[in-house]
Amino acid sequence: MDIREYEQDQDDLYIRMAASYLAGHKGSLFSSNKMEGLLAMVLSISSTVMLLSALMYACRKKRKRLHMKAQGIQGHALRKKNTGVQIEHLDEIPVFSLNQIVKATGNFSNNNKIGEGGFGPVYKGILEDGQEVAVKRLSDTSQQGLDEFKNEVIYIAKLQHRNLVKLLGYCIHGNEMILLYEYMVNGSLDSFLFDDTKSSMLNWPQRFHIIHGIARGILYLHQDSRLQIIHRDLKASNILLDDDMNPKISDFGLARKFVGLDAAAKTKKVVGTYGYISPEYAVHGRFSIKSDVFSFGVLVLEIVSGKKNREFSHEDHNVNLLGHAWKLYKQGRAIDLVSESLRESCIVSEVLRSIHVGLLCVQHYAEDRPTMLSVVLMLVSEGALPQPNQPAFFSEESRRELEYLPSVDEYMITLLHPR
Repeated sequence: MDIREYEQDQDDLYIRMAASYLAGHKGSLFSSNKMEGLLAMVLSISSTVMLLSALMYACRKKRKRLHMKAQGIQGHALRKKNTGVQIEHLDEIPVFSLNQIVKATGNFSNNNKIGEGGFGPVYKGILEDGQEVAVKRLSDTSQQGLDEFKNEVIYIAKLQHRNLVKLLGYCIHGNEMILLYEYMVNGSLDSFLFDDTKSSMLNWPQRFHIIHGIARGILYLHQDSRLQIIHRDLKASNILLDDDMNPKISDFGLARKFVGLDAAAKTKKVVGTYGYISPEYAVHGRFSIKSDVFSFGVLVLEIVSGKKNREFSHEDHNVNLLGHAWKLYKQGRAIDLVSESLRESCIVSEVLRSIHVGLLCVQHYAEDRPTMLSVVLMLVSEGALPQPNQPAFFSEESRRELEYLPSVDEYMITLLHPR
């Protein structure tokens, strides 16, 4: 205290002095007994302060430890499954407690379960503020859940586009690893396309809008995002629809990023869904942005026809959906591919252009397929289109032979079922 600012009439002034000095002066205001009491009081206060300081330090250390655990740096769940995994850059994403999620989902009630896939079950939840969310919970039996969790958190957090699903937060608690997404009222695209009753609810203008939205979302991933991403698992079940039927690409568990022109890579473990993966990926483990283009082409033909590529059959021939579309195109009867439910609402020019673009995307050789930028431009233009070549997996037999090969060129094939 600066005693130059001390005002005697208003404040008391306290001066700390050595006890030996005070005890050595008989005329002092303090007796030795009083001094002993004073010292005892001072020591007691000092001990209390030191104890409180130690407690505060311990609390800070515990909070830091919990924070690090939540970030996956020292989390038991991550150490237990893979000691080499670290998840970084999570500060941008909200963290939810397990109690919040349990309350939102009714303790993961089966009544709130809306799906299940390779990662684990998905539940509908309602947060305390009334917001509806989709809760994706890692299953104990999941073999790829850890990698998927890491990919989803790192990639989706950095991606912002109207045709990509939005990640709202995550939770790591003990062995629990959970992701929270915006809730899509209309569920996944496959629930409409391949259902005899619900397929009539999607008219052609809506389907054409969905095709455009998916194309723009993939173009953003390949070219315009902060991270250039190859999705690697594009399929109808991974396209979600909001209340206005706007498509949103989801499930980035298998996604990989690339830099600049380095748009191709190779892996010994092929993961994906048959019927959507490209031939160079299925056979040789090579994936690139053209792998996503192939998957998009399959999606386009499924959206137009309302049929699954993998389960398609026809009484007149033994080819899959891609082969059937190619045969009709070569015969000048491509319009016959259209689903019966679209006959009244379809715009012939848009349907024919969509089929043509779809066939360009599913060509056997990656270099023959267009980029997604070209795809978007072709869909909105009215100019002449290049002629497609025969699609990959033309015959059903060749595709089945590939599926049942235990090993192709020493690369393992892993089947993932739709989520």
